[in-house]
Amino acid sequence: MSRSPNRGARWPLALVLLTGLAAGARDGLDAWVGRTVLPPLAIATSVEVRARDGSLLRAFTVADGRWRMEPGPVDPLFLQMLTGYEDRRFARHPGVDGRAMLRAAAQAALQGRVVSGGSTLTMQVARLLEDSGTGRLAGKLRQIRVALALERRLTKAQILDLYLRIAPYGGNVEGLRAASLTWFGKEPRRLTPAEAALLVALPQSPEARRPDRFPLAARAARDRVLDRMVAAGVLTAERAAAAKTEPVPDSRRPFPALAPHLAARLRADQPGAGRIDTTIDARLQAALEALAARAVARQGARLSAAIVVADHRTGEILASVGGAEWTDDARAGFLDLTQARRSPGSVLKPFVYALAFDEGLAHPETLIEDRPTAFGDYAPQNFDRMFRGTLPVREALQQSLNIPVVSLTEAIGPARLVALVERTGARVEIPSGRPGLAVALGGLGISLQDLVQAYAALARLGQPVTLSALPGAAVAAPRRLLRADAAWQVTDILSDIVPPPGAPPRRLAWKTGTSYGHRDALAVGWDGRHVAGVWLGRADGTPVPGAFGADLAAPILFEVFGRIAPDFAPLPPPPPATLILPNSRLPQNLQRFRPAGRLAAPPDAPEIAFPPDGAGVALRDGQLVAKVRNGSPPFTWLADGAPVARAVRAREVQIPLEGPGFVTLSVIDAGGRAATVRVGLR
Repeated sequence: MSRSPNRGARWPLALVLLTGLAAGARDGLDAWVGRTVLPPLAIATSVEVRARDGSLLRAFTVADGRWRMEPGPVDPLFLQMLTGYEDRRFARHPGVDGRAMLRAAAQAALQGRVVSGGSTLTMQVARLLEDSGTGRLAGKLRQIRVALALERRLTKAQILDLYLRIAPYGGNVEGLRAASLTWFGKEPRRLTPAEAALLVALPQSPEARRPDRFPLAARAARDRVLDRMVAAGVLTAERAAAAKTEPVPDSRRPFPALAPHLAARLRADQPGAGRIDTTIDARLQAALEALAARAVARQGARLSAAIVVADHRTGEILASVGGAEWTDDARAGFLDLTQARRSPGSVLKPFVYALAFDEGLAHPETLIEDRPTAFGDYAPQNFDRMFRGTLPVREALQQSLNIPVVSLTEAIGPARLVALVERTGARVEIPSGRPGLAVALGGLGISLQDLVQAYAALARLGQPVTLSALPGAAVAAPRRLLRADAAWQVTDILSDIVPPPGAPPRRLAWKTGTSYGHRDALAVGWDGRHVAGVWLGRADGTPVPGAFGADLAAPILFEVFGRIAPDFAPLPPPPPATLILPNSRLPQNLQRFRPAGRLAAPPDAPEIAFPPDGAGVALRDGQLVAKVRNGSPPFTWLADGAPVARAVRAREVQIPLEGPGFVTLSVIDAGGRAATVRVGLR
């Protein structure tokens, strides 16, 4: 029987038709994929503030409150386990793995349940980008379409990077790096096999496998990944068995939060930055935060502390502790107390002496008076309400006496002092708007960071520098503030102060301060490389009874330097022009400081008529009879600086005293003029 001639001719026609249909289907698929509108691929990640060594100081959640971070370096073992478990043909398929989908469908049909998934990593990225479900056909088709489109527009590395950013890990944690920090407290650059396996398993069911809530489920999922890796030849059986013995984490780790106040400030100053590099030394920062917390732990619930450390040679801020406990509301831990403008107490006194040395008004060995003195209507007292008489300027600064420094400030002009501090780059706040003599004793507002910056100019022998925590942002001022020898003389005087018990002598130049009412206790110091400041007080500015800079802040300052480096950098030697002479060999005008307008007492100034200076007198029933001539009543009498009779209009007074011994007796009249004698009691 013969074959029909037309039947043989149909096969080529059918082949042509099939080829055309396949080409049309391919072109249609290409057009369908090409028309795909992709979801946004720019994924917002946490702003990160980094230390000088690149380690994380602090990160901030994204706008929706999630932790989502740049992946950074990732352990190769994790990547090998991820692709081996989730998508073995990731490097070869176009976004959809037909073999895996057919296998998953066949297994589900045979066993009546889902045994394995057919989704590729690219499809998972598509689902996560659109937050679409997996159970409906329309959702699965959309994932396939987006996955194919992603593969056409992105490289495999870019797709994997997206997965590492947005894979869910439970709660508000997304992405591998945030998960590694949350569950293990470490960066994902080096993971153990057990850690890597858990991080592979969690995104499949992030809430049901959260280790802190469902540790058994988390362990089981991790172990399944380890078993699969043995089968795939990624791990040996022995290594997997050892990994299974590791416990799963039972709680979330807090994200790093070193220098939290500084980090918040830098983030606010650079709103568009995703990563902010700093000059902060992470090791030093952690040590000083612990030191600040320990320093206030036994000092009352409201006391706080702040610390700033900088390298004065470069201007780089190495540590900035804004508060003792930044999460403690009772201590107002949310406030950055390195930036709060508070009274510096006596901490500005060295700048008065530096100006006096610079202008040739005084020398460290110049004699100066510490006696009851009124400067117009301003009559300052020493902190202990005692007077030392005539003494060298060096000792006046070391003992932080008030009368000598106010005398120098009057001669220099308080506006000059404020201008000098402002020329260091510091910002000051004058309560009255116009500086008066009280600025030398702390009558202005200045922040701790600005104080440290001002002291950096002394440490640099008169050359100011603007401190900064940003690399390359510190700026040295082109003009010198003071002669190098004047700044060195202050350094030399302050380095000779006896340090706190147990601290090494002559390693630091340092100064303490206590503000009026014991509201602020401060200490600032420097060596040949570093400058640091310590503040203790209450954030609301209320008094801290018994708080003194020398008692509270000074020991902490020396501990700060002990943590900066094992050895102190030596202070500089005297510059060549430094005049180092005893008082007797100084020029006549530098042997004794005589403020203008105070060369001699006015004719009607008060004088102590009895007892005479240097006399020995007997007490009668524990009373000393004292008489004053000239001057204007009422009179105030002081014994060793302490008031013993107030508002006395009579020119004769009986003063109760204890003897035997010596006493410095002073009288101040209504005009603030004073007279003093030193007598022996028997």
